[in-house]
Amino acid sequence: MRSTTSNELRSLYLEFFQEHGHAVIPSASLIPENDPTVLFTTAGMHPLVPYLLGSPHPVGKRLTDVQKCVRTSDIDEVGDASHLTFFEMLGNWSLGDYFKREAIAWSWEFLTSDRWLGIPQDELAFSVFIGDENAPRDDVSFKLWRDQGVPAERIFYLPKENNWWGPAGLTGPCGPDTEMFIITDKEPCGPDCSPACSCGRYLEIWNDVFMQYNKIADGTLVPLPAPNVDTGMGLERTLCVLTGKKSVYETDLFVPILDKIAELTGKVYGSDEETTKAFRIVADHVRTSVFLIGDPRGVTPSNVDQGYVLRRLIRRAVRHGMKLGAPEGFIARIADVIIAGYCGVYPELGKAADFIKEQLLLEEGRFQRTLQQGTREFEKAASRLTGGTIDGLTAFHLYDTYGFPIEITAELARERGLSVDEAGFRERFAAHQERSHAGAEQRFKGGLVDASDQTARLHTATHLLHAALRRVLGNDVAQKGSNITAERLRFDFSFGRKMTKDELAEVERLVNESIQADHPIDCREMTVDEARGEGAIGLFESKYGDRVKVYTMGTVSKEICGGPHASHTGELVSFKIQKEEASSAGVRRIRAVIGASSDGAGA
Repeated sequence: MRSTTSNELRSLYLEFFQEHGHAVIPSASLIPENDPTVLFTTAGMHPLVPYLLGSPHPVGKRLTDVQKCVRTSDIDEVGDASHLTFFEMLGNWSLGDYFKREAIAWSWEFLTSDRWLGIPQDELAFSVFIGDENAPRDDVSFKLWRDQGVPAERIFYLPKENNWWGPAGLTGPCGPDTEMFIITDKEPCGPDCSPACSCGRYLEIWNDVFMQYNKIADGTLVPLPAPNVDTGMGLERTLCVLTGKKSVYETDLFVPILDKIAELTGKVYGSDEETTKAFRIVADHVRTSVFLIGDPRGVTPSNVDQGYVLRRLIRRAVRHGMKLGAPEGFIARIADVIIAGYCGVYPELGKAADFIKEQLLLEEGRFQRTLQQGTREFEKAASRLTGGTIDGLTAFHLYDTYGFPIEITAELARERGLSVDEAGFRERFAAHQERSHAGAEQRFKGGLVDASDQTARLHTATHLLHAALRRVLGNDVAQKGSNITAERLRFDFSFGRKMTKDELAEVERLVNESIQADHPIDCREMTVDEARGEGAIGLFESKYGDRVKVYTMGTVSKEICGGPHASHTGELVSFKIQKEEASSAGVRRIRAVIGASSDGAGA
């Protein structure tokens, strides 16, 4: 098996697919654009949804990339050998071009060829879709793996829960997938042991999704006229397998970070289970925080949405750093190591290094004050006790209201000869998690951008709003994110203070003026340099490939964008700002609606 570094693995993957006619595109932002259903880019497919739905991509039908991703649904699991909140996904894409035959042949070649990863063939297993009443068994993929020389006993037919992708919402593109696994040295758990087990014998390394159906409202699967291929290989997990490590934290991505934590704390990674877990949590959470703050659509700590998740990550890292005995300000010193390790691949981190460290230090200071306040509240609760136990409700109130970790509550209680009803705390914490997960399921159920006419109009309105803000507030104003539903738009932009009533009125007037002018909306494909030369607005550093789409609306707006748009500004009918508020430090947020269109759609 070929041992490699993280930089080599990224390069090998992109080089392989370039040789097979794929254009390399850069990673998109971790903050999805115009997708209200997710907080973060959680998979390689998210930034490419418009093209998977049929829009032509500026650079062609074959694409490959390394996409930055963040998933926080399992944040409390971080600290074990494999869970991460930030990860990189290697992907290759066919937008109505090649399909199963090429995808499977190339997957096999990349995994097993000595020129590429060189994984011994007998260490690989595969799964394919078994079929059900709505879709047939995927015998094509089975045969294609057999054509590569894979024995039938190492190809498993599994049900939809294992080998089917999508749709992310109730309707949309979907299809069977085939998954690739490393066979570990663990013994089979029984005669029916398969990749569907959780016994650890099979470790997934790659996934080829064949989007060949469109699920419509009545549940029927209609074959797509031009099916797509969507693949994903996790960089961290694959690197772990290739280098023979037992944990992703033992790879070159994490060793320098863990070494810095050891230097700052005087503790030894791996010395005991509790210390090891704390090292991993600090390393993972600071790494994710660095990428979120340093993203071109940067996030700062707050109490809502992405900012709330970032705040939780930073504070959890600070808490576990304190357990290790880390000095004040340690989090920024760890960030230095992370930025140095990644800025060659993601140069935006180097450019934002000072800002990243400033935000980390500010949040560390806020949390220290929170701990002081929580301690005072603990003392009040302890003074009211008639017995010797802090009840579960009080312990959870300290956690939920003051961000006071249960570990600190228990530690303070022990110092005073008290105990804590930790079972009662866990019961209330579990109920809280259940409510949170239920909300997350509602929020994350969509996954695919709504390409309806109304969404296109609202998306168009964000361009006009952006242009108007720059005219009123100055050209330093830059878009920091947007969120569109069928009813309204939400637009985040960089600005250091609350807008005045007169400023808001003028912005609204300018947008409505552009709507009444009924400018035609022109879309042209060009190179990034051409777009820059024409004065188009865009995050040139990292978001785009060599060719981009530029949307022009009269003399008012010229922006690089890939989403749906109206054909004329007049289709928006009217524009009304509902609210202007703070989003996070240095970022303001506007919520707005547009008028009813001639077909009855609108707010």
